[in-house]
Amino acid sequence: MNNQEQPSLKTTGYYLRPFRADDADTVQLLAADKRISEMVSNIPHPYPEGAALAWINSHRPAWDERSQASFAIVDKANHQLLGAIGLSIKPADNGLTEAEVGYWLGVEYWGRGIVSEACQRIVKFGLDELALDRICARRLSANPASGRVLEKAGFRHTGTAEGSCGDKFTSLDYYEILKS
Repeated sequence: MNNQEQPSLKTTGYYLRPFRADDADTVQLLAADKRISEMVSNIPHPYPEGAALAWINSHRPAWDERSQASFAIVDKANHQLLGAIGLSIKPADNGLTEAEVGYWLGVEYWGRGIVSEACQRIVKFGLDELALDRICARRLSANPASGRVLEKAGFRHTGTAEGSCGDKFTSLDYYEILKS
């Protein structure tokens, strides 16, 4: 195990920092909105009471194992928690290290370019600081805004297929960005 702390990252307008236990109430409130569940693969609706704290408590062990890097997206101006972005890290079949990016944002913050800015920064972190060879993403085809986020961050669309994403079986669009 590696006991190095997960870093905090900065963008022009936002901090990406590890979640803290005192974020649980805000996460619980934001993630409980059914519109988020409809656009994100792994957030159930209704969002179970206590799920936010359990999720936050899973982050440090996952970081220590280098299987996950989870960040709160926080507004620099008012320190408001807006959503989450993270990398699920795994060794690739061909021996190269890869991760899948995932994110969600409180509904009232949609359409402001927040996740685009956060995604660009986490891609740089993954490729440069974690030395990943590839970062991939899946999005529900019904969520074209997520596709625009990925394209702004430099991802290339690699295909569309029916598949499982969290608890949903639906049309998915696949993306990747390579270190090279």
